[in-house]
Amino acid sequence: MAEKNAVAIPFAIVGFFATEKPIEEVLRTDLSPEDLEELQQYLASKLFKDPNVAVAIFPAVVPPEQASEAIKELENFLFGENGD
Repeated sequence: MAEKNAVAIPFAIVGFFATEKPIEEVLRTDLSPEDLEELQQYLASKLFKDPNVAVAIFPAVVPPEQASEAIKELENFLFGENGD
């Protein structure tokens, strides 16, 4: 029988959240390892056909000043070019 080796393939899910509050007031800082595992299993089950695909994620927030163009494009896509 041929031995199979798993290969790690990067993928990305990009989004943004909208808030009027400072970032520090809206982000959870108490994400447990169990919470993270649950998110990873959920993503794997929804994104991939193969039930044996393992997903590893690292939640991170990019400061708006470092991603202003991408944020503007997402805002335009979701809310329309004029913010309507």
